[in-house]
Amino acid sequence: MAKKVSKFLSGKRIDPTPISKKTSLADLIDESFMAYNAARLREACQLFTRKMLEDDVTIGVTLTGALTPAGLGISALIPLIKAGFIDWIISTGANLYHDTHFGIGLALHQGDAKLDDRILREQEVVRIYDIFFDYSVLLDTDSFFRRLIEHDEFQRTMSSAEFHYLAGKYVRERERKLGIRDKSLLSAAYEYGVPIYTSSPGDSSIGMNIAAKELQGGKLIINPNLDVNETAAIVLAAKRGVIHSGKTQKKGGKSAIFILGGGSPKNFALQTEPQIQEVLGIDEKGHDYFLQVTDARPDTGGLSGATPAEAVSWGKVDPDKLPDAVVAYIDSTVALPLITAYALARHAPRKPRKLYSRRTEFMSLLTSEYERSARR
Repeated sequence: MAKKVSKFLSGKRIDPTPISKKTSLADLIDESFMAYNAARLREACQLFTRKMLEDDVTIGVTLTGALTPAGLGISALIPLIKAGFIDWIISTGANLYHDTHFGIGLALHQGDAKLDDRILREQEVVRIYDIFFDYSVLLDTDSFFRRLIEHDEFQRTMSSAEFHYLAGKYVRERERKLGIRDKSLLSAAYEYGVPIYTSSPGDSSIGMNIAAKELQGGKLIINPNLDVNETAAIVLAAKRGVIHSGKTQKKGGKSAIFILGGGSPKNFALQTEPQIQEVLGIDEKGHDYFLQVTDARPDTGGLSGATPAEAVSWGKVDPDKLPDAVVAYIDSTVALPLITAYALARHAPRKPRKLYSRRTEFMSLLTSEYERSARR
């Protein structure tokens, strides 16, 4: 009698196609990334491309770590926006500040991380590991933001999404005058109507310059309460099917979070569901898709390493969708270009959602459901 084959042996047989000079990057990932962290990266590519990019899914991306100084805004994030693969963003302020260098024509260079930083300081060279740039890059970018926020349209309280949208408009104009294009994430997000939030508005050189202008009588205030409610409204609109269909549907839609790194932006994106369920008392179950690229360990108790299974206990991730959750333990500077290339090769562009202009609509939905809640 033949031995019954265990259900645990149902996975694809490991028998990869030999790599040749004709092997494409997408085929390499599908056929050669068989096990260990390579397999998790393959799963990340396939989850993003095969499920998260479906028409009824709204994709939020979070950015931590110095990604834009390494050129990943230009090489990966902007192409993803142009393809309609990113609908909204939460970023550290630092990523947006350093992104602006490129949009206003300033230069960053590859360098040697082993050099003596005392010598670099003497020569007014600033280092982000192996990225070097002249100290004047900081001063010129500071000057750009200070002049920017002197304009009348900035003299009021606003969400960080509104601030970044207005800033992107001016960066876009600077790109036009310099004869350059597609160098700034802020600029591309402005053009494609992708709202960008920051979870800690004061924790960057942008926030520092806003604070300095307040000492001179500036009226610009970034209100985090607006960000908390707007991001929750985007997720609720996604889950109710409003974003992809234009009206509330019984079947609803899906929400996906693509986390690069961890930190405060990760929590700010995931807390949208507890804000909806726990605080506002609106009936919801959690995000449908969770994809994280990180080098943080879960056993230290930090948020950056917290698993999607742990997020289920908070209501952040729908427990029924836990199989559609992937954590790839790899540097974002390695993973993001590969995921981007894979998605662009395997999936047709989606129509940009232009969520920025629909924030009032989404807030009306959130408010109306909250008014019917027992939490009020």
